[in-house]
Amino acid sequence: GAEVGDKTMVDVLVPFADTLSAATASGLALAEAWDRAAGAAESAAAATAELLPRKGRARPHAEKSLGTPDAGAHSLALITRAVHGVLLPHSPNQH
Repeated sequence: GAEVGDKTMVDVLVPFADTLSAATASGLALAEAWDRAAGAAESAAAATAELLPRKGRARPHAEKSLGTPDAGAHSLALITRAVHGVLLPHSPNQH
């Protein structure tokens, strides 16, 4: 039941999905579209530092969590960036 603004992974998932959908709809190749979406995820994860948690495990910490990004949101952004690395074409000389 989390929504954007609750200081959860949803704060990253929604902008990631929206950006990926828009980028692919505009005709970008998947790797480039994913790169844009991963960038949106990274920005959104950083922005969770300014939110008060309304759901999830951080909720009991309330004001103490201000200034710290949500751990789940940060982890999800890292995952989206790692997947982007897999989508990039590799030269034959790379292992």
